[in-house]
Parts: sequence; C-alpha cells; structure tokens
Amino acid sequence: MFKIFDRNGPKTLPARIANEKTNDPALYIPSEGLMNAVNVAISLNQPLLLTGEPGTGKTELARHLAWFFGLGELITFNAQTNSQAKDLFYRYDALGHFQYSQTQKTMLTPDEVEERFIRYEGGLGEAIRAGTPRVVLLDEIDKAPRDLPNDILAALEKLSFEVSEVGKRYPADGKPLAAGLRPLIVLTSNSEKLLPEAFLRRVVYYNIVFPGPDELLTILQKKAPRPSADMKGLSDDDLKTIIKHFNLLRDEKTVKLKKKPATAELIFWAELLHKMEFLIQKLPQTKEDFEDLDTACKPDLVITYAVLAKTKDDHDALRKLIY
Repeated sequence: MFKIFDRNGPKTLPARIANEKTNDPALYIPSEGLMNAVNVAISLNQPLLLTGEPGTGKTELARHLAWFFGLGELITFNAQTNSQAKDLFYRYDALGHFQYSQTQKTMLTPDEVEERFIRYEGGLGEAIRAGTPRVVLLDEIDKAPRDLPNDILAALEKLSFEVSEVGKRYPADGKPLAAGLRPLIVLTSNSEKLLPEAFLRRVVYYNIVFPGPDELLTILQKKAPRPSADMKGLSDDDLKTIIKHFNLLRDEKTVKLKKKPATAELIFWAELLHKMEFLIQKLPQTKEDFEDLDTACKPDLVITYAVLAKTKDDHDALRKLIY
C-alpha cells in the first residue's frame, strides 16, 4: 500500500493530482428516461424536479446541462432550513450595512449600498441579471421551510424581483424575463419530507434510480483510471470485479448499512483501489468469499472502506465482514 502520512516525519507533501474525469460534466451519462424528462421540462418551460438516492447524479445532471447547452457555469442555490423566498434572488448584509452607518458619517447612495451589501450570486437573481440564459440548480429543496416551494413557483412564473433595500427592480422595466433569457431550472429533493401538492403539480418530475451493473460499468469506463501507453489502469475485468463487490456491499443480505454507498463513492473507491495497487481479483464476490479472503489483503481493504462507509456503525459493519 502507498505511504504518504506516517510516523516517520516530517516529509514533503507530494503533488496531489486530481482525477479530472471525476467531475467532468461532459462525461455524465443520462439514462433514456432522464433525457426524456429533460426534454419535457424544456418543451413545457417548467422546472425539473429530481429525486433519488444521494450520489446518483442529480446535481451532476444540472452541471451537464450547463455544459451541453453552453450556458456557462452552473448557478447553485443550496436550500437551508431557514431559507426565505427573497434568498432565491439576493442576500442583503443588514448587519454590515448597520455597522457601516454607525461608524461613517457619509450616506451611501442606493448604487453604493447595492455594491457593498447586496449579493446576487448563487440563485435566480444572478440568472435574471446575467443577460443570457443560464442553468440554475435549487438543491435539496426539501430541506427548506414548507412555504418556500410554493414561493418558488411564484418566483419562477414572474422571474422578476425587487430589491427593496435600494429601490431597484430586475429586469429594470419591471416585466418578467424575456422567453429567450429564461433559465433552465433543476430542483433536487432527497425526499426527507413531502413537498406541497400545488408545487408538485407545476413541475416535471423524475426519479433517478440506482444504475444497474451495465450502467455502472459504462460510468467507470469513462471516469476510472484506465490502461494507457504510460499508465497501468483498471481493465474491464477489474471494473466488473469492483462493481460486483460494490453491489455485494449494497445488498442487505450481505450487510445492512444505514447509508448505502452510491455512484459517487464507487468512482472514488475504484480510483483509490488503483492508487493503492490493490489486487482487484482478490475482492470477494460473494458473502462466503470473505471467509477465504487473503490475510494480506484484509488491512488494505478495510482502509478502502473509509470511502464507502460514512458512519461509524456502517464502517464497523463492513469491518466485521472481513474480520
């Protein structure tokens, strides 16, 4: 196994070269059903609501759409438990403005207040002010207060807003955003709570199911380290073995995990196995294979499970399969 950090220090930190394929939006592979849902949403000019296990590609789809249509960087609004409708458009630094007014004698003009204390980044405000169509991701909308989804619908219909703190409106003429400038809206939900019926009636819905073995193989063929003239990568047989072991761990008949690893974890796990030069063909393919696992492989395999298990209980459960 590789050794970067140990007790024999100090050492020089090695160059950390990220796998550029991991988050490359061009390599995202939407299913036929997902592509159909996107086409429906675009045709009807409605938001697309996505559900599915965390790590199955909801956020990645939004990035892929921004890349596919050449609409610049994805604009992301991360819903919080205290999010308000106004937050979709802008954020006002009321405390900073108050502190300024208490320490400075010069009054600021509305333009100066806007420049110093109003932030439009990361929401519909940025998209409306952009002057070009953009892709906006409203992420984990089910975390927001119950009223926010319905407020979102009103906001999406108008696609105009007023900044009351400075007496400005966008677009400046007060009219809704022109059709050619309307953003593509993608919303995601982890189904932590039910969304209002009025909201659900006015969005296009699609549930991203967990990929099957063949789909996982296609994903890893694009994103995992592959053999090349100057690198010993993971072969198709290696990837199939990795996927079979991965699905074995997701099977409740093997082990009951509180949070099953998803596609994102699989990609990072395959990369780690490659960097550790783990003997891929030693990976257990059935629950019974754990009993015959090579003793020399056990410690390293436990180490790799840090990528797949994200709670102490889940990590302990995977460790018990080996020891």
